[in-house]
Amino acid sequence: MSKAYVNTDRKGAVAVIRLDNPPVNALGHGLRLGIASALKAAEEDAGVKAVVLVGNGRCFSAGADITEFGKPLQSPNLADLIMAIEASPKPVVAAIHGTTLGGGLELALSCHARVAAKDAKLGLPEIKLGILPGAGGTQRVPRLIGAEKALKMITSGDMMPAEEAKASGLVNEVAGDLVDAAAKLAEALADSGDLPRVRDMSVPGDRDTFDKAAAALTGRGRVLPAAKACVDAIKAAIEMPFDKGLAYEYELFKQLVSSDESKAQRHVFFAERNAAKVADMPADTQAKPVSSAAVIGAGTMGGGITMSFANAGIPVTLIETTDAALKRGLDTILANYKRSGRTPQAEIDRRMGLITPTLDIEKAAGADIVIEAVFEEMEIKKEIFGKLDRIAKPGAVLATNTSYLDVNAISAMTKRPADVLGMHFFSPANVMKLLEIVRGKATSHATLATAIAVGRKIGKVPVIVGVCDGFVGNRMLGARLKATEQLLLEGALPHEIDAAATSFGFAMGPLAVSDLAGLDIGMRARRARGVRAAVADAITDAGRYGQKNGKGYYRYDEADKRKPIPDPDVEKIIVEASEKLGIKRRQISQEEIIQRLNYPMINEGAKILEEGIAQRPSDIDVIWVYGYGWPAWRGGPMHHADQMGLKTIRDWLAEQARKSGDASLNPAPVLDRLAREGRGFASAS
Repeated sequence: MSKAYVNTDRKGAVAVIRLDNPPVNALGHGLRLGIASALKAAEEDAGVKAVVLVGNGRCFSAGADITEFGKPLQSPNLADLIMAIEASPKPVVAAIHGTTLGGGLELALSCHARVAAKDAKLGLPEIKLGILPGAGGTQRVPRLIGAEKALKMITSGDMMPAEEAKASGLVNEVAGDLVDAAAKLAEALADSGDLPRVRDMSVPGDRDTFDKAAAALTGRGRVLPAAKACVDAIKAAIEMPFDKGLAYEYELFKQLVSSDESKAQRHVFFAERNAAKVADMPADTQAKPVSSAAVIGAGTMGGGITMSFANAGIPVTLIETTDAALKRGLDTILANYKRSGRTPQAEIDRRMGLITPTLDIEKAAGADIVIEAVFEEMEIKKEIFGKLDRIAKPGAVLATNTSYLDVNAISAMTKRPADVLGMHFFSPANVMKLLEIVRGKATSHATLATAIAVGRKIGKVPVIVGVCDGFVGNRMLGARLKATEQLLLEGALPHEIDAAATSFGFAMGPLAVSDLAGLDIGMRARRARGVRAAVADAITDAGRYGQKNGKGYYRYDEADKRKPIPDPDVEKIIVEASEKLGIKRRQISQEEIIQRLNYPMINEGAKILEEGIAQRPSDIDVIWVYGYGWPAWRGGPMHHADQMGLKTIRDWLAEQARKSGDASLNPAPVLDRLAREGRGFASAS
C-alpha cells in the first residue's frame, strides 16, 4: 500500500487538509502531490466552502526536501502548488504550529490567511544553506511586513515568534485552539467572498530606509553571494510587478543552488545530522533518563557547562573545593547571564535557581550525569573518577571534559568503565555548539546514546570521536599550530598570518585566537607533553599571556581590550628566535600561508580517518565548522580538500616533506591512495 501523505477531515463546511510526512512534513514530491490532490477534491466538493491546511506532528512544515536539490523536479513542484493554492476559488487558511520554515512558510504565504499557534516560530533560513527562498519568499514577505524587516528576516535566517509575526503582519491571528480558529477565519472569508492574495499587495514602508539597511549589509567586508542575491530579490519585490519579481527570484535561486558556497553549506547541513550516528549502535539502543546533572569544577569550562544545563531546564549541582572558587564561579555565571542584556531578570533568577552550589563532592550521588571539568592534569582527574566510582549512583554517566587526555586511562580508575566517556565542550561552553563525545574502548552504547541525547537537549552539536591525543579537533589544531610556529620563524609576522586566515574566511586568525584563549594555557599544555615552540615559548617567557594581560602576539589598549595591535616588541622576539636557529627570514605570500595552515591539517584529518578516530570525513568538517570557526561556506577542511583536489594537496605535502625533512608532512596513505584513484574523501565515507 502506498503512503498517504495527507488526510482530510471536515469541520462543518471546512475541509481540513492535514500534512502527514513525519517527522517535519518536508515538502517532498509525495506531500506536494497529496496536498494538490486534496485541494482539488475540496474545490470540486460542493459541500466544502473553505479549506484549512494544518500539519500533523510537531510542526506545519519545516520546508522543502533539500535532498531533491540538483535533481529533476517532479510535478507539481512547490511553485506549482503555491500557484494552485493562490488561485483556489475557495479561501485557504494555513494553521501554523511548531517551526514553519523555508518552503513551509512560503506555502503558508500562498494561502489567503494565516493563523499561528502561540508556540509557532516562522523563518526563512535558506541563507544558511547558501541560497535564497526560491518559491516566492523574497516577494511575498516584503509585501506583508515591509522591505526592511523582510531583509533582516531573510538575510539572518532567524525565526520569528508567533506574537511578533502577528504584530508585523506575517500572520493574521494567534490562537489557542488552532484548527478551530483557522476554520472560523476560513468560513468568514468564504461568507464575505474575500480572497486576499499577498501577490496583489504593494510593498509598504520607506525605500530609503531599506536602501540604507541593504547598503550596511553589503558594505561589511566579504559579502557572500546568497546575501547579495537576497538584497537584489527584495529590491525586485519593490521595483517589479509580482510575476517578474518571482521569475527574477527563481533565476537567482538557480544560480545559487549550483554555487560552490551553497554546495558547501548543504554539505555541512547533512554532515551535522549524520555526525551523532554510530555505525555499530543497535537500532533499539535507549538513552538513559537524565533529569539532573552535576558538574565538578566552577572555572571557565565548568561554569559554562553548568549554564548549558540550567539553560535547558536541567537542575545541576556545581561542585568546587573552596568557597572562593565556588563564589567566583557563581559570580561569573550571573555576570554572563546579565551581560547579554537579552535575558529577563525573572528568567535569570529561574536559571540560577536550578544551580545548587556545594563544596561536597558526595552531593554528586543523586545526579544522572556527572561531568568533571577541572584542570587538564591526569592525576587530578584520575583521583576524581576514583571518588565518583564510589559516590555516583549505579548507571550514572561519568564524563570528563578533557580536551586531549586519555579517556581510557581515566575510566580505568572505576569499576564501571562502560559508564565513562569524554564530553569535550568548547569555550565558552554556554555559547559554542560543538560537543566532541569521546568514546572509550569500554563505553557502552547506552552511555553513548545518553551523551548524544544530553548534548542535543542542551543545544549542542554532538560528534562521536575516538581516543587519541587531542581527539579530532585539537589534534588537527596541533598541526596548524606547528605550521604557524614555522611560518613565524621563516619570515611571516602575526598580523600577516592572521590576515591570510581571515581572507580565507575565518573570523579570527590563529594568533589572535591564541591571545584570546591565553598563551599561558598553551604553554602549560606544551610543557605537559614535553613540546617546545621557539617563538611561542619566548613570547610567554616574556610575560605576554594574551588579552588577559594586554599583551601576547599583539598588544591591547585599555580603550579596546579586544582589538589586536601589531607590536614591534613581538617582531623583535620573533626575529631573535629565527636568528638563534639560523633560519634566514623571507617574505611569505598569502597563498603560501593559507596552504601551510590548511594542508597539514587536512593530512592529519586523513590520518585520523585511517585510524578510525573519526567515523566519517564529514564528522571532521562539523567539528571544524562548529568548534574552530572554519567558514561554513567552505564546507569544512575535508570537503575543502575534495574541492581543491586531493592530488594537488598530496603533491604539495610530498614536496614540503622533501624540502623541510619534516616526516609529519608525508601524505597519509589514505590521502595518497584516494589521490591516485582520482577520488575525494567523500567517496570514502
